[in-house]
Amino acid sequence: MRLVVIPVFLFCVAFFSPRASASVASFGLTNQSITFTGLGGNALGEGQSRVTWGSCVYEGTNTTCTVSATFTGLGGGGTISTVLTYAGNGPSPLTATSVSPGDNLITFGLTSGSINVILVLNTGATLTYYSTAPNFTFVNPTCTLTSPPCAVGTTGLTPGATITGPATGTFDTTPVIRAVISASAFGAYPALAPGSWMEIYGTKLATVFSQTWSGADFNGNLAPTNLAGTTVTIGGLPAYIDYVSPGQVNAQVPSGVGTGPQPVVVTTLGGSSVAYTITVNAVEPGLLAPPVFKLAAGQYVVALFPDGVTFVLPPMAGVPTARAKPGDTIVLYGVGFGPVTPDSPAGQIVTQSNRLQSAFQASFAGTPATVTFSGLTGGYLGLYQFNVVVPNVGASDSVPFTYSLGAVKGPQNLVIAVGN
Repeated sequence: MRLVVIPVFLFCVAFFSPRASASVASFGLTNQSITFTGLGGNALGEGQSRVTWGSCVYEGTNTTCTVSATFTGLGGGGTISTVLTYAGNGPSPLTATSVSPGDNLITFGLTSGSINVILVLNTGATLTYYSTAPNFTFVNPTCTLTSPPCAVGTTGLTPGATITGPATGTFDTTPVIRAVISASAFGAYPALAPGSWMEIYGTKLATVFSQTWSGADFNGNLAPTNLAGTTVTIGGLPAYIDYVSPGQVNAQVPSGVGTGPQPVVVTTLGGSSVAYTITVNAVEPGLLAPPVFKLAAGQYVVALFPDGVTFVLPPMAGVPTARAKPGDTIVLYGVGFGPVTPDSPAGQIVTQSNRLQSAFQASFAGTPATVTFSGLTGGYLGLYQFNVVVPNVGASDSVPFTYSLGAVKGPQNLVIAVGN
């Protein structure tokens, strides 16, 4: 369910006025500078530069380059450091590409290594932002070009030419949501249901590299609504957070959220995101069928024999598998299937036996199966379990598997392996 993304950095190195915002840190580099060294144009005629900055130290294995300054604005001010780390002690792997020779609109990219921004607030809080960079503005820059414009784009087209100088800049700590979907291993739908799971993608969604909840984050059976300083609301209600990283947050949708368009907001110590609107339906059923189970025959639903170890799949090297036979009971898992009796609200570990309120029906090649159990799985949150008896159907490694919840047909195109 997790995807780690190293984004491309887009920002403008041009004269501008920093925005007034509680989530923006404004800084000025006094005795430190940033240097762009031209590498010449690429096949598209774009200027390319290698970028170095601050003080670089080779520690025997890695080189770390740091540029620091005091900042004002966010949290009453503090110290900002932008840190580039890469293996070895060769040239900087940070590059810049400018589309127009006279333009300072550039794309930053890393050929290796990592970059992050660390803010130490005067209040004592430390905020770390991974795979990101501030916006820089040169103050009276100097360059080795003999004629204007003294611009990053022009410098990039001229091998060996440089542009350097002190800089001021801003860094906006506000989280940004790019997309919200239901759990990707269970259908990755563009809509959610109360009690289901969502994946939020964006930037600056957390100030830690990654963190998954642990037992220490729970209050008894109640899951956390704050993990490493990141919180999420949907429809104004707090969600229960399982995992956070700068680019992704996984959370359980609270039970009381209303249906229809609902705002999703991520908040960190650096601010709150602009609301991202997603549709909430009463149910949004999806069975466990991750991309790793997409084989040549199709997308297999994840089904297990009662031993909890053997997968219902054709033979695979290194994986305990077997084809299901008519009469076998197999176990499937899902999210978004709605309320159970007795009620088990989102955010609480399931501790009692329950039954799904709506009728769950499974079919193999159009032949209905007997469902002996459908409900939330004990010891988990928001995970449904279905015990299904395989009907009498012909043997095949790609038997079409369909399901429905009341009048709602499952939208996934799934197959399952049946033997004889």
